[in-house]
Amino acid sequence: MRWFESPNFDFIKAHNIAYFFSGTLIVISIVAIFTMGLNYGIDFRGGQEFVFEFQEPVDVVEIRSELTEPLGSVPEIKLFGSDREILLRIDSEEDITATRELLLANFALLYPGNEVTVQKTDLVGPRFAEDLRRGAIYSIIFALAVVFIYIFIRFKGWYFSAGAIAALAHDVLIVLGVFTIMAEIAPFDVSIDQALIAAFLTIVGYSLNDTVVVFDRIRENSIIYKTMNFKDMINKSLNDTLSRTVVTSVTTLFVVSVLFIFGGEVLKGFAFALVLGVILGTYSSLFVASALVVELQKRALKAKAK
Repeated sequence: MRWFESPNFDFIKAHNIAYFFSGTLIVISIVAIFTMGLNYGIDFRGGQEFVFEFQEPVDVVEIRSELTEPLGSVPEIKLFGSDREILLRIDSEEDITATRELLLANFALLYPGNEVTVQKTDLVGPRFAEDLRRGAIYSIIFALAVVFIYIFIRFKGWYFSAGAIAALAHDVLIVLGVFTIMAEIAPFDVSIDQALIAAFLTIVGYSLNDTVVVFDRIRENSIIYKTMNFKDMINKSLNDTLSRTVVTSVTTLFVVSVLFIFGGEVLKGFAFALVLGVILGTYSSLFVASALVVELQKRALKAKAK
């Protein structure tokens, strides 16, 4: 199925608008990350995590206020999918069973007659959390390094590698910024944990796949149309692969959207990251990576001429 039989869009001409749009999102993301701080999950922060389900709706503010004194610190509490379920996190070195019993006892005092069940308990030590955080950072850096080398070898041009890496970093950074901003307002868990790192690596793979398809067509067209202007050839390559890009993106977006809607609370953060990643990956492969290749190739030729 071809949605665009013979498209002739000038993607490169819109690069200034794309740069402004992407730059704005990146600045907002960086400001959010540095001012609000990354919302680490228990995997990377350490501590105890519980999910409780009540028979009747509960008030998160009231629970937080009542639990602060017995726990000795302010717990992180938010609704988890519905107004009857809560996610509770606390930095505590106490035995997790003792903490759970303490919480259940206080719930019984606060909401007599409102039956509560424990849906999930999790415990991560500080040292293990630090090792996980370091490993997650290394995995992303290693993935980007391998991508840079692969693109450089395959397309024999550093500007192709730079364009691809810039597009990947663009996608991951904006998703990270969105998750940081939504930390206090999202109706589902958007903390940075191992599942989100898996989502980041998936986004890198998806975005790279889109970009490589375009770059492959650029390489093919550079052999066929040797006299064509490089900018025009990039545009032609983007239009040649546009139908494939859109169809692939729409079908993938449909699948991850179904996962987000029906996958359950535990998978919502992961699926939401994939939804954002598919949208951003499609956008960056069309408007960011290729436009950067044109700019960098132009500068490389000018530097060589000097």
